[in-house]
Order: sequence, then C-alpha cells, then structure tokens
Amino acid sequence: MAEAENTMAIAAKAAAKRKVANLAFWSIIVAFVVLALKAAAWYVTGSVALYSDALESIVNVIASVAAFWAIQISHKPADQDHPFGHHKAEYFSAVLEGVLIVLAALLILNEVWRSWQTPSPLEQPWEGLAVNGVATIINAFWAWTLIRAGRAEKSPALVADGNHIMTDVVTSIGVFGGLVGAILTGWQILDPALAVLVALNILWQGWHVIGSSMNGLMDRAVDTQEHMRIRDVISANCKGALEVHDLKTRIAGRATFIEFHLVVDADMSVGASHVICDRIEDALKAEIPSVRVTIHVEPDDEAKLPKGTTAVPFA
Repeated sequence: MAEAENTMAIAAKAAAKRKVANLAFWSIIVAFVVLALKAAAWYVTGSVALYSDALESIVNVIASVAAFWAIQISHKPADQDHPFGHHKAEYFSAVLEGVLIVLAALLILNEVWRSWQTPSPLEQPWEGLAVNGVATIINAFWAWTLIRAGRAEKSPALVADGNHIMTDVVTSIGVFGGLVGAILTGWQILDPALAVLVALNILWQGWHVIGSSMNGLMDRAVDTQEHMRIRDVISANCKGALEVHDLKTRIAGRATFIEFHLVVDADMSVGASHVICDRIEDALKAEIPSVRVTIHVEPDDEAKLPKGTTAVPFA
C-alpha cells in the first residue's frame, strides 16, 4: 500500500514537472510572437507609446528564457552539493526579470525625452493599433494561464512571468485607449505622456517582482493560514508525545520546509518515539505537497520551551 502511494506521488511530481516545463517553453514562443506583432505596430505608426509596449515585450522574451532555464534547474533532484534541492533557482530568475523590467522602464523614459525634443505625427495609427490589439489579447490569455498554473504548481518563475505579462496587458490597454484619444483629438502630446505612464507602471511592477522574490531567497515563512494548518496536522497525529514547540517553516519555490521539537517521556524508547515522528511526517506529506520535515526529539526532563513560543495544542 505504502509502495503504491509512493509510486503515485512520484508520478504526480513528474507530471507537474512536465507541465511547468512545457508552459515555460511555450512562454518563449508566445513572447516572440507578441514581440513581432508589437514591433510591427510601432514600425507602422512611429508611436513612442507603442515603442514602449514593444520594448517591454523584449523583456518578456528574455524573462521567458530565464524562467525556462530556472525551472529546469529547480526540478533537478537533490545531490551531494545541494542536499536540500535546487528549488530556489526560480527566485533568481524572478529577480532577474524584475531587474530587466526596471531597465525597460528607464529605456522608455529615455525614448520619451527624445520624442519630446523632436516630435513627429503618427503614421497609419489605426493599422498599428489593430496589430497591437491582437498582441494584447494573446498576452492576456497567456498571462492568466501562467498565473493560474504557477500558483497551482507553486512555481515562482511562472507566477512572476505571468504577473509581468499581465502588467504588459494593462499598459497595452491604457496605450490603446490613449492613442485612440490622441488620434480623435489631434493631441499628439498624449503619445509621449502615455509612454511615461507605461514606464512608471513597469517600474513599480519591477520593484514588486524583485521584492517578492527576495522574500523567497530570504527563507520567508508560510502564511498564517498555512501555519495554522500545519499546527493542526501535527496536533492530530502526535498521540503519545507530550509537547511540540519551536515550530519553524520556510518556503523555497515549490518546497515547504518544516522543523519542530517533539517532547516525549524520558523513559520512551527510541523506536517508540520514531513511530510518532513517522506518523506526523506521513500526515504532513499527505497534506502538503513537496514538504520536507525535520523533527528534533527531546526527553521531557531536558526539554526547554523557547522564550516567547507556545506549544502546539494537542487534540
């Protein structure tokens, strides 16, 4: 029974790995298609706002390649040099993407400055907007797909890529509406003004991506709801022990690391305490995908509850 469950778990992990890798690969293809469409839209119009939109798509291409590489690395099994696995590789990809987003924003602001110095009328604006609109629709669908799958598979790289693309969608919609207004009113100043707004939005998103990824690199704990769920699982499966304390958690990509102290009667045998540990560990693995559990067993006559901590209440 246990062997069958283990086989199913391995198969599920392999399927999840293939799904994430396939999405990362197709992100590269989609990014190139969208880049080609947006570059064409900028070429036929000469719009600095559409230029800013196309420039962000270049970042999307680079970010998609980085995400694909990081996902391949993060799914490698633990080895002698990396005994805890390679899960954090995806955070490096996300940080790189954040830096590239910030760089794109600065390049857009530079182009806006040049446009203000030498303004020029828009050429074939409706054709350019139509092409850009098609690219935006493709991006919107793909961003939704990546975010949904990334959250389900706990992939920071996919979520970061999806959020970045969704930001691109929002800015593209703003650019579309603003340029329609510029065409109808003849206010050419709207074109560079929109580009500034796009740049500021991209800049904010870049800092957000960097900040959230740094949390992962700094071993951020699980959220309060997940922490309480872990406490409940431990409490329901620690019969025979006296106390659980010093519960700590951290997240590394898809993996969740849990460690705590388990207090048992000083006269309990090593074998008996090991049975309790196995029961708790099996329950946590059944409840939380890709979990790593470390339990420190303490005899009750030597156990010390760390100051400011509370023991897990037993059911």
